[in-house]
Amino acid sequence: MRLTVGQAVVRFLANQWTERDGVERRAVAGCLGIFGHGNVAGLGQALLQAQRTGEADLPYRLARNEQAMVHTAAGFARMSNRLSTYACTASIGPGSTNMLTGAALATVNRLPVLLLPSDIFATRAASPVLQELEDPGGYDVSVNDAFRPLSRFFDRVWRPEQLPSALLGAMRVLTDPAETGAVTVCLPQDLQAEAYDFPDALFDRRVWHVARPLAEPAFVSRAAAVLRSARRPLIIAGGGAVYSEATGELDQFARATGIPVADTQAGKGALSWDHPNSVGGVGSTGTPVANRLARDADVIIGVGTRYSDFTTASRTAFQHPDVAFININVAAFDAAKESAYPIVADARSGLSALLAALDGRRFETDFEADVVTWQATVDHAYHLGHGPLPAQTEVIGAVNEACGARDVVVQAAGSLPGDLQMLWRARDPKQYHVEYGFSCMGFEIAGALGIKLADPSREVFAMVGDGSYLMMAQEIVTAVAEGIKLVVVLIQNHGFASIGALSESLGSQRFGTSYRYRSANGDYDGAHLPVDLAANAESLGATVIRCRTIADLADGLKRAREADRLTVVHIETDPLAPVPSSESWWDVPVPQVSALSSTQEAHAAYEAAKRLQRPYL
Repeated sequence: MRLTVGQAVVRFLANQWTERDGVERRAVAGCLGIFGHGNVAGLGQALLQAQRTGEADLPYRLARNEQAMVHTAAGFARMSNRLSTYACTASIGPGSTNMLTGAALATVNRLPVLLLPSDIFATRAASPVLQELEDPGGYDVSVNDAFRPLSRFFDRVWRPEQLPSALLGAMRVLTDPAETGAVTVCLPQDLQAEAYDFPDALFDRRVWHVARPLAEPAFVSRAAAVLRSARRPLIIAGGGAVYSEATGELDQFARATGIPVADTQAGKGALSWDHPNSVGGVGSTGTPVANRLARDADVIIGVGTRYSDFTTASRTAFQHPDVAFININVAAFDAAKESAYPIVADARSGLSALLAALDGRRFETDFEADVVTWQATVDHAYHLGHGPLPAQTEVIGAVNEACGARDVVVQAAGSLPGDLQMLWRARDPKQYHVEYGFSCMGFEIAGALGIKLADPSREVFAMVGDGSYLMMAQEIVTAVAEGIKLVVVLIQNHGFASIGALSESLGSQRFGTSYRYRSANGDYDGAHLPVDLAANAESLGATVIRCRTIADLADGLKRAREADRLTVVHIETDPLAPVPSSESWWDVPVPQVSALSSTQEAHAAYEAAKRLQRPYL
């Protein structure tokens, strides 16, 4: 079949499907893109031709920011349990390199996204072309080589004959639950328009089976022996428990054994917050209940977690002198972490196998009273009555109470992820969507767009602080143009609340973390800047509801939920309002020498906390 490379890419992607447990779905649901001279006549023409002629079903959506469209694809992929994603096309140079941050986010979070950055001329006939990086060490180097360390698969197609192997290699990684992440196929701008006789078989409908790897019996037997001898075990549910749809097996395992279940940012919702075994988030931003259990636990069962520093409280969370780890993970790399007894398997099959090997062993528990006390603390934080500006915990409470069980809250950066992991009451495995692998400011609205595309039946609430909003709000325009309804909760506290609090705790006195005028002494400690973010959102096409009190917010959220278009609910909060303690720690180094007494005091506290840090051998 004689097609241009661009046309071949579009036709191929339109015919890729995934299958797991007998359910098939589109592997690539569509293409997000911004056109420039690098792709407008290549992939751009191919997408237009597909739309006009119906020869390929690959819907195109116009994005407003290249980084944001990768976030949209990542949000879609996570909501789809990594079984479907979007492709993202950008022009040569700055258009493509704008996707680098999105690539890093996807790979860190193990989320499949397909990036199709345009590249320099394959023929070099016109070199150096506009926006080409000239490297004296090699003419085959371009700015797109920056994608190499950020991608789980990277290829540059110099010749049309290379396209089939590149596309098949890309799909192999996109559909591999252990190896997935950003997949980058660079397409030189002249190559995209070049015609070639591609084999017809390349465009056949192809179904990629997403396997559920079974656990090796010997590994299960060894892990079960360790767990049977435990006295105070603890389960940590990570994102893998959700992506593998193992929440039913996790529920069965917890109820049968009596073991309490803590969760990570990606794993929250694997058990409902009111499940009798649920103890909430663990680690630096977890609940005191989970962290007390973690400190005393003699066996930790990690289910689909990669043990980030927040989960392990920078390796201070688990203080039992003989603590052992059992890790159920589809990725051998993660299963081996913390010198664990690894079970390399899909979370669903791994949990079932381990439960069967326990021979009915059940563990005595004594955490129920602590959970009741903690939930009273959450109720208090949700209804604090703080003033004159409300507390952020009250805003979280209002959103949590406004959300139905199937609604989704989206967040990524600032102080909100920590407060949400500690306080949010998740009732569904897909209700809580906090991107905290990369914690990328600006993810919230773009990610929410992808989530809504993945499941239009759910209401999606993007909670975004003023810092993140100023980083990236452009996809409000995309959502308005596409007629996609979102609720954006815009929280303005005139600065970086999270880093401000961290700065203060580390002796740096909130330096450079407030949105204020520079005063005569050179510091940013003047009056607040006259920034009206609500007006900005309105100018982008959103309906805006301005709130002053939590009662206003509750009413505004109700109106926004009932609306049929994107609505921004704006409220100002007090960045100094109190938040319950996690009774945990996070390792952020403090200068060893300083002329500031605040830094000296912080370093002394840092050294004391660091003494609890340990390798798990």
